[in-house]
Amino acid sequence: MPSGRAHSDSPAPPETSGTDAAPITSKENRWLKRFRAALAGDSGEPHVYGIEGPHLVEEALRSGVEIQTVLASPAGAKHLERLGLAAGTAPRVLRTTDRLFAAIAATETPQGIAALVRLPEYSFEDIVRGVALVVVLVGVQDPGNVGTIVRAAEAFGATGLVSAAASASPYGPKAMRASAGSVFRLPILLRAQPPVLLAQLRLVGAALVATTSGLTTAGLPPLEPHAVDLRGPVALLVGGEAHGLPDPVLRSADAAIRIPLARPVESLNAAVAASVVLYEAARQRSAQAAGEPPIRNASPTGTPR
Repeated sequence: MPSGRAHSDSPAPPETSGTDAAPITSKENRWLKRFRAALAGDSGEPHVYGIEGPHLVEEALRSGVEIQTVLASPAGAKHLERLGLAAGTAPRVLRTTDRLFAAIAATETPQGIAALVRLPEYSFEDIVRGVALVVVLVGVQDPGNVGTIVRAAEAFGATGLVSAAASASPYGPKAMRASAGSVFRLPILLRAQPPVLLAQLRLVGAALVATTSGLTTAGLPPLEPHAVDLRGPVALLVGGEAHGLPDPVLRSADAAIRIPLARPVESLNAAVAASVVLYEAARQRSAQAAGEPPIRNASPTGTPR
């Protein structure tokens, strides 16, 4: 932990737990530089990410992820005691001024507390445990949508999420904030290649279900969510906001879902559409667990084509 004097860009001090007594007062301090880079989305260390704000820090603590270092300014000091971070125990807590904190923050209205966290690295097996319900993002580039989908995936019982084909990272600053902490708990794979991923999903018996706003989808008639059997292993394919799913991915699907909308609305954004279908999957699975019969005329997806 840094010594009791004001800090400059000097070699890293010994690492100890507890709250540092003297604040960091130099903008050139290496810890401020590290936090600035991490909160901008580039920590320079694998699986280490910057998070900002009392809610995300609290969610990280509650989720049991590894918190390496906490940074607080006077504006955020009130959160330290509430979160159990002011009693001289791990993790390391550093302090700085409100002005310097604002200079490294990624939000427009900083709340004076941030942290560096190390998140687990997941495997394909981790995302398909049990009766798989996997969300596959293909070209979803808006980080707010990505984070909201992560939140919905956890809320409705998905077993994991995959970010593929130039989708925004679920671990980016805006996506993490939009996930409201779900990113700490949901198994996530990054940078998957769709052809390889879809083949892997087929090998474990998962049906591929595409979301679409079109009337026809690679020869598949789009069905309403309740008309598709989502009780078995399923991978929900979600395309980008502008162009939807690429044709090769659509042609791989076993079923297509189109959410009926009132005119003149033509489509929903990716996060809303994914949330609607995830809710339907959760509803069907809950009904099955309660012994209720499936909806008549539901299209089975349990046997991938």
